[in-house]
Amino acid sequence: MARNDLNGKVVLIAGGGKNLGGLLSRNIAAKGAKLAIHYNSEHTKSEAEQTLADVNKLGAEAFLFQADLTKVEHIKKLFDETKSRYGGIDIAINTVGRVLKKPFAETTEEEYDSMFDINSKVAYFFLQEAGKQLNDNGKICTIVTSLLAAYTGYYSTYAGAKAPVEDFTRSASKEFGPRGISVTAVAPGPMDTPFFYGQESDEAVAYHKSASALGGLTDIKDIAPLVEFLVTDGWWITGQTIFANGGYTTR
Repeated sequence: MARNDLNGKVVLIAGGGKNLGGLLSRNIAAKGAKLAIHYNSEHTKSEAEQTLADVNKLGAEAFLFQADLTKVEHIKKLFDETKSRYGGIDIAINTVGRVLKKPFAETTEEEYDSMFDINSKVAYFFLQEAGKQLNDNGKICTIVTSLLAAYTGYYSTYAGAKAPVEDFTRSASKEFGPRGISVTAVAPGPMDTPFFYGQESDEAVAYHKSASALGGLTDIKDIAPLVEFLVTDGWWITGQTIFANGGYTTR
């Protein structure tokens, strides 16, 4: 790799409008990259617009792209639009996900389909499109979950739908490697964002906070630098899922 910094690079971030994705957008913009910031729906539009405003204040070139990525054609359009605007894509990061905490016996077919569409199908076809459209020596990173190494109930569709992404990461890294493209996944612990709190009781929150060896929930400020490293100087790491959770789970 001739240059591993972010200055002048084109970075596409799925789910880049808020939470971890929003922080990544701001951090990467501050380092001189051009950004494609995806968000899902009108429900998250205001947060995405604020992220774009923050990015613009940093002097970065960026645009918003709204789409439901469970429709595979929308993934292609996201990459096509980015390439059309900037001439190429160097880095693709996928933070898209949805959590469901529910007993196995009570989960409906509709919930199962939705969880696998968002957490597994989107990840697969995002990797596929990135492999087709990224410049040589590009980098791809996907956010999964540390529950992949947990022995617990109630998250069967969430952790179950994220689990295949480990193998997608390995397979894609092997196939895209001859073009110098690295492919990784990062598995945070429960993150201190609205994404986490929606389905958890106060007692469950207290448990999750106590479960990590270093104490507390995962802070997105501790995850963003790891992702930034993997898509820059850490490019030699590929095919790996990196668990970053303060000792919440290990393997």
